[in-house]
Amino acid sequence: MTQVLAARAGKVTLEMEMVAAGEGLDVKLIQAGVAAGRIVIPRNINRKQIKACGIGQGLRVKVNALIGTSSDRDRIEMEERKLAIAEAAGCDAVMDLSTGGDIDGMRRQTLEKAGVPVGSVPIYQAAIEAIEKRGAIVGMTAEDMFDAVEKQAAAGVDFMAIHCALNVDVIKRLQARGRVTDVVSRGGAFLTGWMLHNQKENPLYKQFDRLLAILKEYDVTLSLGDAIRPGSTADSLDGAQLQGLIIAGELVARAQDAGVQVMVEGPGHVPMHHVEATMLLQKRLCDGAPYFILGTLATDVAPGYDHITSAIGGAIAGAAGADFLCCVTPAEHLGLPTEEDVRDGVMAARIAAHAADLARGDRRAWERDLQMARANVALDFDRQISLSIDPHRSRAALGENGEEERLCAVCGNDCAAQIAARYFGIA
Repeated sequence: MTQVLAARAGKVTLEMEMVAAGEGLDVKLIQAGVAAGRIVIPRNINRKQIKACGIGQGLRVKVNALIGTSSDRDRIEMEERKLAIAEAAGCDAVMDLSTGGDIDGMRRQTLEKAGVPVGSVPIYQAAIEAIEKRGAIVGMTAEDMFDAVEKQAAAGVDFMAIHCALNVDVIKRLQARGRVTDVVSRGGAFLTGWMLHNQKENPLYKQFDRLLAILKEYDVTLSLGDAIRPGSTADSLDGAQLQGLIIAGELVARAQDAGVQVMVEGPGHVPMHHVEATMLLQKRLCDGAPYFILGTLATDVAPGYDHITSAIGGAIAGAAGADFLCCVTPAEHLGLPTEEDVRDGVMAARIAAHAADLARGDRRAWERDLQMARANVALDFDRQISLSIDPHRSRAALGENGEEERLCAVCGNDCAAQIAARYFGIA
């Protein structure tokens, strides 16, 4: 029985209890959210014990990290280190986006080592294997696609990005109006090329019920891949994006009716004044299903700093209703991320998520900021370190000197804030 079917039957699962404990909420609120499709708890029935992660309404904003091998860099031991770094940095989930090397071996390693939910994009493996078997991605068959989904579900993958909301009508609208960046989603590009070459409908859309049956068997959470997301701020909120979102809303309803947990993936490049409208549209069209944001990047002109541009957009998106932020590393648009890039990306996304939690009125986020402010006034450096998003960096900055030398970094012995604090009795 899936989490959502259990919730509708009035049952409280171990995963619901874990989420409730982690969020400091009544488990009945979690159960009700799962039953209504407003909360998902990615957890494959074949997966080992992991830290349950609740994503959705009324919960703190979560952060997803990305790892994976490619044909250019097939170093599975490096990806193992990246996974450890991402978890140590505080990610709530991780996706294995491998497109080269030993894809099955990489997935086994990730599922074995990860203590958080693991996601994947099955079309990547189906496409790469089609090149090996038939010489081209467009040689892929519908059976290849569904075999990849079944294989990865049986292996224990907790959530899957599957580009079901891309169909012929969406592509026709895109062709009719045009775009600056056309299709930037890798999975979306694979399927668009396949559909145009073979003059056929997307099998993942056409045979959606077949897909749901596989996901339901293993309780894999469906993440409706945003195949048509804007790859530049110029393309934000265009007709193709909106039509894809309308179709996603229809598929959300069908997945929920089938007892499959479902969330919706959102756009990449979004100017700040479009963010709130984008969140409101998704929540309205998709019946409040959790929203998984790929960024969002607030500008196109900061390669090398896209962990910052995505944190800007991600904070606004989270405040406006996004539930799950996919971290973006400084290497976005430039190349494959290093281990340090992964850490920087997760930290930037966590800062954005926390800022969003404050805007959403999360009481624990507000309490943490309050305690940090009091620690700052009291010059309690140990407390500052423990409350910070990145204790490692805070400790490096604050903890180098002994207790007797711990003074205000700006004013030293003549700290104006401390003088004022003494007069107000709060020093």
